[in-house]
Parts: sequence; structure tokens; C-alpha cells
Amino acid sequence: MNNPKVKIKKITNLSNDWYTLDKVNFDYQLKNGSWQNQNRESYDRGDGACILLFNNIKGTVILTKQFRMPSYLNGNDDGMSIEVCAGLLDEDDPITCIKKEAEEETGYLLEKVKKVFVIYSTPGAVTEKIYYFIGEYNEDMKVNEGGGLASETEEIEVLEMPFKNALEMIKTGEINDAKTVILLQHAAIEKLLD
Repeated sequence: MNNPKVKIKKITNLSNDWYTLDKVNFDYQLKNGSWQNQNRESYDRGDGACILLFNNIKGTVILTKQFRMPSYLNGNDDGMSIEVCAGLLDEDDPITCIKKEAEEETGYLLEKVKKVFVIYSTPGAVTEKIYYFIGEYNEDMKVNEGGGLASETEEIEVLEMPFKNALEMIKTGEINDAKTVILLQHAAIEKLLD
């Protein structure tokens, strides 16, 4: 942290249950040179990684479907969310994490993955940045049924669908998860499945 226009005064922990929620009191220097005291809450859940698995020959992608409580609380009638495979880094580097998550969630053991970018999810409230990957899959890479880990209370449905259908599901609102929309749009722009 090296912004001379920011002076952190105090960080107060508000919650440290599942993840960490802090209240940050700081002085911020305005354009006119005066200083303004501000308070912001910052939620730290760690960084993550996500991947779009695609098969160029079949023209398909692998997505997951699972229950997401926060979306359920905010208008998602059944709480189910269609997403790319993703997970928190925990102690892993991004590549190790995403290969492990892909195997756990989808059942595919990936040899190669390609990082495409790193994005802050919600920089106004959450510290998390997500490492975005793409990776080609084929049936020879299928080592198990996927579905996530029971120890992490995961119950994940693995969906293989035509890429064109996934793009259409963005338009209909069936896919409304930001990281999934970003990777599907990236695939369309880069013509990964032409």
C-alpha cells in the first residue's frame, strides 16, 4: 500500500466467522488538497480462481450448477446458480487451485490451463480478486463424476452443453453469475469455439 493520499487510522474487526469483515477508518486527501475522514467496510474471503472448460471439436462447455444462499436471499427463486468451475485459493497458487477444483467439481483432470486475466470481483466492498482461466477438455480427461466434496458441503451438478446454448442462457438470464458471463464472453470474443 503506497498511496500518499490514503492514511489508514484504524481497522476494527466486525466479524471473523466464515470470513473476515473489517471496518476501516482512514483519511483520504481530496483533489483540492484537504483531508476527509471516511469509514468503509471490507470483506476478506481470500482470492479465488475460475475456469471455463471447453471442447472445440464438440463445440461444448462444462458448467456447474449449485445452490447459492446469497443469491437466494436476493431474488433468485430457487437459489440455484449455473457457473464456471471455481474455488478459493486457500494455500494453493492459482494454477494448482484451478486444476484441483476442476477435478473435484467436474471430474476432469486437466493437463494444461491458460490464465487469461485477474479481476477484482467487487472492489468497493470485497478484497477478493479472481484468476480467470480457460482449459480444453476431452473425454480421455474424465477421471470421476465430479460433483464437489461432501466435506465442503458441496452438491454440484455437472452440465455439458453446446457453447451457443450457454451464450443464449446469458440473454435469458439463466446464467447470471459474473465470472461465468465474463469467461463465456471472452470465449466468444476470442472465437475459442469456432
